[in-house]
Amino acid sequence: MTAKKSAEKKSEEKQSYKITGRFDKRKPDELRPIEMSIGVLPNCQGSARVKVGETVVIAGVYGPKKTRPKHEEEKDKLLLRCYYDLVSFSVPDRARPGPSRRSTELGLVIKNALQRSIFVEKYPRSMVEIFMEVIQADAGSRCASIIASSLALADAGIEMKDLMPAVACGKIDDLICVDLTKAEEDVHDGGGATDIPIAYLPSHDEITLLQLDGKISKEDLMQALKMGVDACKKIHKQMKETIINKYEKR
Repeated sequence: MTAKKSAEKKSEEKQSYKITGRFDKRKPDELRPIEMSIGVLPNCQGSARVKVGETVVIAGVYGPKKTRPKHEEEKDKLLLRCYYDLVSFSVPDRARPGPSRRSTELGLVIKNALQRSIFVEKYPRSMVEIFMEVIQADAGSRCASIIASSLALADAGIEMKDLMPAVACGKIDDLICVDLTKAEEDVHDGGGATDIPIAYLPSHDEITLLQLDGKISKEDLMQALKMGVDACKKIHKQMKETIINKYEKR
C-alpha cells in the first residue's frame, strides 16, 4: 500500500468516527431532564437535592454561625466555606473516601462562584458552611453542586442577589452543545470533548464561573457561552419554580 493510500484510509477511518449527533439523541441546546427539591435534610438550616440526568447531588447549609477558628473571622463580611465530595459508590471505579486534591479545588471553585450571589456584607463576623455530596456522577457534578448549593442557601434564608444556575457546555468534534454526559466527555477522536463549565448570575448578567478543559476556537467558545447562558436561564426558571412550589404548599 502506498503512503498516499495509507493516509487516505486513515482519514476515512477517522471520518467514520465523527459525531453526527448526541449519544442520547438530544438537540445541541437541549438539557438533560432536571429534578430539584429543597428542604430534604432535617438537621441543617437549608438543603437541596438536584438530579441532572444521572448525576445526583445533595447539598446542606449550616449557618450563619460564629466563625471557627476565630482568627479566620471577617470583620465586615461573611466567611463562606464549601466542601465538595464524591461518595465512594458514585462512580464506576470506587472513589477513595475523604477529601482529595480535586475535591478541595472544586470546593474552592464553587465557593468563588457562589459568594458572588450572596449579600456577604449583611453577615459580618459570621460563617456559612456548605457540604455537597455527589451520590451519583455522570458528568456535570460541579454544575449540579452549584445549583443544589444555591437552592440550599435560599432554603436557609440567606439573603441573595439571585439564584445561581450552572451548566457544562462543550464541543464534541464539530458539534457545540450543552450539558455533556460522561460518554460525551470521554468521546474518542483526539483526546475527548472540550468541557466548559459555567455558572451564571441572571440578575447581574454575570458569568461567575468559567473553566475550560480542551481546545476550542474563539468563535466556537463564544457560541458555547451563548448557548450556556441560554441554558442557565432555563435552569434558573426551574429553580425559582422549585422554591415557589415549596412555600405555596406551606
